[in-house]
Amino acid sequence: MPSEMLLKIFSYLDAVSLLAVGCVNKRFHELANDNGIWLKLYSSSLHPKRTIWKMKSKQTEAVSLGCAALHDKGPGYWKKEYIFKKTSAFKTRVMRLVKFLDPYTGLPCKNKEAMKVSGLSWIIVLKDKNGKEHVVEKPNLSFKDTSLTVLWHGTDWPCLDILSTLKLFGVTPLLPDQSIPPNNNGPRRFSLIAEYHLANLTENSVVVGADELVQLFSLSPGLLVGMWKGKNEIAFVMANLHYNHLLERSILGSATVQYSPPPNRPLLDDIDSEYGLHDYRLHLDLHGRNCMYLCGSFKCLFCRKRDIENGYVRLVVVNLKDNRKHLPIIGTLGICWETDVFKGNVKDCFVMDLTLLDETGMPFWCFSDPVRMELSTKSSGLYDYMGHVYTADYADSEGKVCVEFVWLEETKEYIIVSLVLYVSTKKVNSWYGTNY
Repeated sequence: MPSEMLLKIFSYLDAVSLLAVGCVNKRFHELANDNGIWLKLYSSSLHPKRTIWKMKSKQTEAVSLGCAALHDKGPGYWKKEYIFKKTSAFKTRVMRLVKFLDPYTGLPCKNKEAMKVSGLSWIIVLKDKNGKEHVVEKPNLSFKDTSLTVLWHGTDWPCLDILSTLKLFGVTPLLPDQSIPPNNNGPRRFSLIAEYHLANLTENSVVVGADELVQLFSLSPGLLVGMWKGKNEIAFVMANLHYNHLLERSILGSATVQYSPPPNRPLLDDIDSEYGLHDYRLHLDLHGRNCMYLCGSFKCLFCRKRDIENGYVRLVVVNLKDNRKHLPIIGTLGICWETDVFKGNVKDCFVMDLTLLDETGMPFWCFSDPVRMELSTKSSGLYDYMGHVYTADYADSEGKVCVEFVWLEETKEYIIVSLVLYVSTKKVNSWYGTNY
């Protein structure tokens, strides 16, 4: 078929269809990059009130902007301009929703609306040692107050022995259209969120727990890999994503480079001798994916300068000696999992969502990670509670969390009797511009 006829046919296609046609072969790719077609799309969709196309004859169309708009530009110029303008408008529209904050958590509260507007989803890409990639899509989503749990399961997982890395991506349509559902076969944009190394998984990861069927391995940040017991096979993968910068990380990154938030600009305070050590607010959620065990907010957390030890600022949230602030846990702690065939609950572990806000209400330290409980050898030492003591500890580069539970056999419940945050002085100094 002559190129002129193909161009005429292509001129009736929308942008997504035109991009798809360009993938058929080299000739179609060159024709689908025609500046005349893309300039028409550019002007009609982005400047609908400006009429720049006028019919001069049945065979030809001219542009009121002049021939320079077509002939002085290289092939595909207006295609790139169209995509750039469309994606810029899309990002602006989605990022507007990020500005709506929850007054209690200080985090975006319209994540579901943003997902619907953007067509956002999450996928994992497993890469084996030969370079072959295995894409896993269509996860189950579970929304919490401060985090999102994403669960992938299936029956065709590649063998763990041949896998080298796992990459977590946020995926959005290249040209989103709210009037139609996202098409997985259409052009999409990938934003790298995290990359994990799977080589020697059982040796290089933290064992969170196990039940009769699966064993859970944790990889930082926030990833759980469920392995079938007695087999070196993956049962499911679970990612825990904190809402802090989640939309930015899922949309504004690239396929190879993660989104990097803008650096915090410290505001110096020469009057306050303990600047950066007080007025912290904490929002803490403990959950097991499908069930919530604790949801609490704590204000006016502080640390005296004399109490800074070993490079950590100590923030006491629940004091062991103050039983008025001890916190009961709803239900028996555990992480729920499921596959196409089986369901289960791994006990004595949970997902901790921590959101620590500074004195201005800005997110200061945030994470969502699985944590395991361990039976302590010491007794509770409290007259009010007689039972086994369990500890749960978390640590990353920004700080540590230490929790103590007491199990009450009579009422079949856990009580948090101690909760202490240890924030790195490096984190405090870089945030506030101090020198502790």
